[in-house]
Amino acid sequence: MFAVIRTGGKQYKVAKDDVISVEKLLGAPGDTVELGDVLMLGEESKAPTVGTPLVDKAVVFAEVLEQGRDDKVIVFKKKRRQGYRRTRGHRQSQTVLKVLEVSPTGTKPKTAAKKAAPKKTDEGEAKAAPAKKKAAPKKTEAEEAKAPAKKAAAKKPAAKKPAAKKPAAKKAAADSKPAAKKPAAKKKAPAKGADKE
Repeated sequence: MFAVIRTGGKQYKVAKDDVISVEKLLGAPGDTVELGDVLMLGEESKAPTVGTPLVDKAVVFAEVLEQGRDDKVIVFKKKRRQGYRRTRGHRQSQTVLKVLEVSPTGTKPKTAAKKAAPKKTDEGEAKAAPAKKKAAPKKTEAEEAKAPAKKAAAKKPAAKKPAAKKPAAKKAAADSKPAAKKPAAKKKAPAKGADKE
């Protein structure tokens, strides 16, 4: 059985186990992709089924083999006798797909169902891991309850120490008298500006 599908603005004739390169689709290598725009279905020794514009319930399932980029296309623009030349390069993103099954009824292939089952177990493990992480903060909360008592005890002696430092800060302020000369220099600058007016 073959199908004519539409993806990325282009049409492809595909059959089971075909490998095609299409415009970029979302999905990591190994993922199963469902292509629902089936324009026509056909079998040997039977008349093809043509959709108006799509065949109802027909789906093509494919596996993503790789995500990559196509060959570089050089775009060169020139206007003669004007000294105008521009060169640009472009590489289109593409996805390489392997067709797993052409399904006229939309049922998933067995291989896709098997691959989907391990993903569900991965999600279950992922859910179990955050549960463990949530349990760990509860332990830290208990530790934090003990820690504030220690922090409060530590704050009392610390409050006495800054009191001793304040007189030292006054001495530093007394030493900073040369800094007072800098504002005087700023006052001279407007006087110069007044002369210019």
